[in-house]
Amino acid sequence: MEGQYDQQNKSRVVKVDSPESWETCLTQAAAQGCPVVVHFTAAWCMPSVAMNPFFEELASANPDVLFLTVDVDDVKEVATRMEVKAMPTFLLLKDKTPVDKLVGANPEEIRKRIDGFVQSFCTSVA
Repeated sequence: MEGQYDQQNKSRVVKVDSPESWETCLTQAAAQGCPVVVHFTAAWCMPSVAMNPFFEELASANPDVLFLTVDVDDVKEVATRMEVKAMPTFLLLKDKTPVDKLVGANPEEIRKRIDGFVQSFCTSVA
């Protein structure tokens, strides 16, 4: 139990574990005008697993963004609906709609795209 509390306390990345939690997260984010960044991952995919600490770091650096992680084996329906065919895949969403997709473990490009996405989101909201 203690380990679970620690992870909830430290992690800003929300793990999606069902199609229902996916919908709930996106609906709440859209209602709050919050941009969403999703990491589609798989436990067996080493590049995906290697990106987890980097994704956590991005989440901590961007408190106004909802960061989600989806294990494609656990939530196949969401991965299929979002047309995820390779891991890792990073998806940027605004109002439940994908606006950018990046396939592969490329930290510099991911950071650049997220920074641009967040800035464009902030200026369009302001």
